[in-house]
Amino acid sequence: MDISINTHNIELTSRLREHVERKTARLDRYMPNLADVHVDLSSQNTRSAVERQVAQITVRDDRGTILRAEERSNDMFAAIDTVVDKLYRQIKRYRGKRIQNRRSGSTGELVMGESLPFEAEVEELIDEESISIVRRKHISLRPMSPEEAIEQMELLGHSFFVYFDVDDETVNVVYKRHDDTYGVLQPVFD
Repeated sequence: MDISINTHNIELTSRLREHVERKTARLDRYMPNLADVHVDLSSQNTRSAVERQVAQITVRDDRGTILRAEERSNDMFAAIDTVVDKLYRQIKRYRGKRIQNRRSGSTGELVMGESLPFEAEVEELIDEESISIVRRKHISLRPMSPEEAIEQMELLGHSFFVYFDVDDETVNVVYKRHDDTYGVLQPVFD
């Protein structure tokens, strides 16, 4: 298990490093195939002093599953303790879902090939000159089924997830709809 610690606006003291390593070292007991742990610690200027210290932990296992938790507090050590507890709960929920899915053999209903209702609004925004990209994220795509992509999306708490479909051998996007069903965006090249 590889542990990496990044800081922003905060000094990484040896005491803080030891605390993070001690708390995250126990994660592999609950998730034995853990590949890497990425810890982000930052101090932000906010109006609320209670939310200034931010600890975020992202873990990835050998199968490509990603779990992420974030906590804000006025004390960095307390934020680390709380975020690790959140991660333990997520791992427990993840392991429970995997066992339940193996027994039932299904995760949910997929609605394929539907388009998003806001395509026209996106086209209008692209025509404006004031558009600027403020953040760019790089993601690693791992081959998975739509059901696994839905599970990953739910674990991350996102409303969509980009994945490489094993069957179609294309990059697809699975998303959660307002009626608690799921949709898949599949690329079509004209």
